[in-house]
Amino acid sequence: MPSFPPTFADEVVAKPAQAQFEAFLDEHRGALNGCLDGLTEEQARRSLVASRTTLLGLVKHATFVEKVWFDEAVTGRSRAEIGIPAVSEESFVLDDDDTIASVRHAHREACEASRRATASLELDDILRGHRRGPLPLRWVYLHVLRELAQHCGHADILREQLVNE
Repeated sequence: MPSFPPTFADEVVAKPAQAQFEAFLDEHRGALNGCLDGLTEEQARRSLVASRTTLLGLVKHATFVEKVWFDEAVTGRSRAEIGIPAVSEESFVLDDDDTIASVRHAHREACEASRRATASLELDDILRGHRRGPLPLRWVYLHVLRELAQHCGHADILREQLVNE
């Protein structure tokens, strides 16, 4: 049976709606990072579909997503300044030095940075740094949650294929 993030119904939270968004985001962040549990480096890099999608690449891409939406959009820094690819598709590309440990570490650090970047913000605050234009933090949370949920589904299928080989 799946676990669910807390409802916060019995808790006094300064920003209950934002805390719920964060809880759901953290659940999906953890699930995606956890898709690499118990895999070998070769399994994590194995391509099982026609696209560049691999389990290790999905976690690397999730790091890119965190930096786009919670660094670029919040701070207005360019992708070059942040040190991420200019386009999303390139964020799946694995370098020779990408390992399960290094990619997971980078993902966890990006998630921590995202939490810090939004800690003082409100859901209706407008983020002006993304190339799509001004967007409220609420929209960004929903967008990132949707993307993480989609990639968790991809990871479930890829992992099932690897484990059942």
